[in-house]
Amino acid sequence: MHDEKPFFMRDPWRFDPEGLQPLRADADLGFDTRALHAGFDPRGSLEAFRSFVPPITPSMTFPYETFAKIPCPVYGRTRTPTNSALEERLASLEDGEACITAGSGSQALFNLIFTIARPGDNIVTSLNVFGEGYKQAASIFPERCQVEFRFVPDPADPNSWDAQIDAHTKLVWVETPSNPCLFITDIAAVAAVAHAHAVPLLVDNTTATAALQRPMDLGADIILLSITKFLAGNATVLGGAVVGPEALVEDIRWNTTEFVGAVMQPLEAWLTMQYLETLSLRMARHSRNAQTVAEFLAAHPKVRHVNYSGLPSHPQHALAARQMKAHGGLLSFVVHDGMAGAAQLMNALKLIVHAVTFGTSRTICMHPATITHEHMTPQERAAAGIDDGLIRLSVGLEDPQDLLADLDQALSGL
Repeated sequence: MHDEKPFFMRDPWRFDPEGLQPLRADADLGFDTRALHAGFDPRGSLEAFRSFVPPITPSMTFPYETFAKIPCPVYGRTRTPTNSALEERLASLEDGEACITAGSGSQALFNLIFTIARPGDNIVTSLNVFGEGYKQAASIFPERCQVEFRFVPDPADPNSWDAQIDAHTKLVWVETPSNPCLFITDIAAVAAVAHAHAVPLLVDNTTATAALQRPMDLGADIILLSITKFLAGNATVLGGAVVGPEALVEDIRWNTTEFVGAVMQPLEAWLTMQYLETLSLRMARHSRNAQTVAEFLAAHPKVRHVNYSGLPSHPQHALAARQMKAHGGLLSFVVHDGMAGAAQLMNALKLIVHAVTFGTSRTICMHPATITHEHMTPQERAAAGIDDGLIRLSVGLEDPQDLLADLDQALSGL
């Protein structure tokens, strides 16, 4: 709900570990029902449009009713009707109080950190985060804003997280499953550690989505999303979102996004609403296909190692089975001969496309060491499991036998 106070009268958001947010009022509705209905009711919403499908409102400014009465929405840097409908839907799916969209997932992370952290503060995370997030943590915020990021040495051990938190810690940030090595963080255990220090827990739920994983049910306070990936699902949308307590979301909206202006446009928001209607169905198919591909790769003599939590050999397989409904559509695998072997295999693929994203309906591959995680030092990549021969594979919705045939013919040349 919109706070009518202007931005300069708002109190900064403060985390209250005793007041963890309750489930939303619509939480008794099924996930797929909310994916179809949350944020827009064709029987009553925007009655003048009389539309079964949510309309697009591309206007970036909105008339005042009277001289002193600020309308809501007022200007496109804060909210638009179309974006508000998407934000309501995403908040509902993640069981959060409120949501704010952004121009990308990386922008959403930047907006969150810029809002809550000040010079001298620190944020605790691990090396198991997406490449652009690592870049923000390793250099952009420390060098330009004097916000320190602490990378825990053993993210599987709650004590390792506990040891890095102090009185200046403003956020604990985990990405699970992680990109690109599919590390699974125990959300409930890390949440307990963070809350013992009165620090909120941020979970990047991009890889699993709320269709497969519900971090807030496990103790998370804030959710980070790259809408660009599985939520949109077809590489036509660039966007991101933060879901969390309403006070935090409105602080980001009026004290960061209002001035930074890197917003998701109404057309992209409208497209995302259409794509979310099939999210649950798509994630189930992504997961089935990825399981088939992972089992094939794990048995192939030309493959050294496979990262996929659906495999019993994955070190957090049991945790993932408890924490997730299914294991998702992203995996990675290591081939022999390092970077040369990865290049040879990727150049030999005929159906699978080499591209820089994941979560698309078509299967794509990418080489993390030279693209998304090139900013890491070789030692950091080794610690995160990013081998020079590691290939990230986003398994799409094709017939799985066609994917296996393409991988088999490419692997045969190694």
